[in-house]
Amino acid sequence: MPKVSSVGGAPRKQGFNRSGHSMNPERSAEGLKGVAKPRSKGTIKRLQMYRNFKAKRDRLGNILTPAPFQGWLPAGTQARVEPNQKWFGNSRVISQNALQKFQTELGAVIRNPYQMIMKPTTLPITLLNEKAKNARVHLLDTESFDSVFGPKKSRKRPNIAVRSLDELTELVQKKESEYDDAKDSNIVRDNEGVTDLVRDWVMGAGQSRRIWNELFKVIDSSDVLLQTLDARDPMGTRSPYLEKYLRTEKPHKHLLFILNKVDLVPTWVTQRWVAILSKEYPTVAFHASMTHPFGKGSLINLLRQFAKLHIANKQISVGFIGYPNVGKSSIINTLRNKKVCKVAPIAGETKVWQYITLMKRIYLIDCPGVVYPSAETDTEKVLKGVVRVELVNNPEDYIEAVLERVKKDYLVKTYKVDNWKDPMDFLDKMARRSGKLLKGGEPDIPSVAKMILNDWQRGKLPFFVCPPGYETGLPKEPEVENEKNINVVQDFRKIRVGLTYEGDDVKELDPIEDVDKAVEEYKEGDSIATEDISQSVDDPAISDSNGDNTMNTNDDDIHSDSSSEISFYSDMDPTEDMLAASASGDFHVEDVSKPQKKLTSKQKRALERAQKRKKIGSNFYEVSNVKNRNRNKKRGVIKQK
Repeated sequence: MPKVSSVGGAPRKQGFNRSGHSMNPERSAEGLKGVAKPRSKGTIKRLQMYRNFKAKRDRLGNILTPAPFQGWLPAGTQARVEPNQKWFGNSRVISQNALQKFQTELGAVIRNPYQMIMKPTTLPITLLNEKAKNARVHLLDTESFDSVFGPKKSRKRPNIAVRSLDELTELVQKKESEYDDAKDSNIVRDNEGVTDLVRDWVMGAGQSRRIWNELFKVIDSSDVLLQTLDARDPMGTRSPYLEKYLRTEKPHKHLLFILNKVDLVPTWVTQRWVAILSKEYPTVAFHASMTHPFGKGSLINLLRQFAKLHIANKQISVGFIGYPNVGKSSIINTLRNKKVCKVAPIAGETKVWQYITLMKRIYLIDCPGVVYPSAETDTEKVLKGVVRVELVNNPEDYIEAVLERVKKDYLVKTYKVDNWKDPMDFLDKMARRSGKLLKGGEPDIPSVAKMILNDWQRGKLPFFVCPPGYETGLPKEPEVENEKNINVVQDFRKIRVGLTYEGDDVKELDPIEDVDKAVEEYKEGDSIATEDISQSVDDPAISDSNGDNTMNTNDDDIHSDSSSEISFYSDMDPTEDMLAASASGDFHVEDVSKPQKKLTSKQKRALERAQKRKKIGSNFYEVSNVKNRNRNKKRGVIKQK
């Protein structure tokens, strides 16, 4: 029976709330001021649920109604869990031998850089790693509480080396007679006013907190990490700290070695270093060049294999890490065949990390060069290219190390200076020959020293570190079953060495395994790389011809028909001009698949350039002659003077 209001008026139905409160799900939404979106019934129920999370208390703080799962069950109540058949359905029992075999095989796969676990199981595999550091120490098994704190407690007798006071006195006298002041490091000594200089701030390059933060950003954002090494000194430009960090903290990330600057060392040195480093991680020899690169196709093939490993992800990120001035940004420019990263032959040119789109499923991340704090001397830092030469104080101090590393014949051939007695004599003759003189004919030693250090860092002086065991021949390759799926065979005979080596530095290459495969991969390398990068035209991340990767989601300008894309790229040889035109919006793939659409003159010229094959030669009067370009037009138009 409906209730009747005591004040008067029409009766209202039971359960109907006329209130306009925000917690009323049935309130009218008309006439609400300042409310863009009223609360729905689901939101109100959720807010009401939050009220039950807290215990209700009185004014004195005593709990009247406990919060959920915080109260005590009444006396005599037994909490039971409903039995379920699934408790016993998924249980499996294996023997100890089978478990041991599984642990051995799984550990071998995890430690092998040439094998990857494609489909990780949902089983708790981490429980199989029986490590001593995770083993819990059970103290109560050896000593109980009663033996330590109870009335029957037993104190351990202190371990004293002497038995009596006389024996202790003899021991003190013996120690006093054997004491040597020179070996005591706790004594404050008088240095007679001579102390070591404070290390120059320049030698801390690549170790700031800002750069390390950039490094860890790149590591966290990357699926594959490429550690770039200098072919002249691969072991000196490796970072053991980063490799250990990736093995222990990030074992799911793949690590590769890129042996860059192979054009500065003899080819046999590159071959042996690749064979040595491949025992630990997959290694690719690379020469970063826009005109004559080496290893470009091999590296892109390797990245495509890793993209197939992560087939569940839409794309993978590839991070470039390593010492400063090893060529990380130059490798990215070579892969893109375009200057997308700022490069310079000096250390510290890359300040922050940046994303670069290589193709649809592969993104590249450039990282500043990082130097791990180690026991490297200032000379090693300067000669590794970590420090900018113009910031070095007393650069003549490091010339002696350069003269020790570079053979005398190469120095004479490069600088036309011979018969020097010491480094200062060499700098003096070098200054007089190059005209670096001060007032009064005094040689400008610092300027000449900086010039030599610049030549050293930029690879103008022939130098390399001999690989270990080069006298005994090439070491054997790692015997791995799955190596053929991840390793890359390269034809080292195609490397163009830019420096001239003589004497013992010139040796013949060892026989290359799978020569036919290496030659075929080198021939197809550039075409595959160009084709894969050209397919990134339809990627919305590439929208600026200058290389700025601004995300563009305008689907009207991007054609998604894969068949037309394949036919387009199979009939022509893409060039850098075509990529620039397509990325800047002057040319799109849809222009080829829809010829009936009107094109502007600029787009027509870009289309004609893209469809033409590369010409061996061209007629000057057809291409570059501007005077007669209008000779085929209809006559009758009189030019006004």
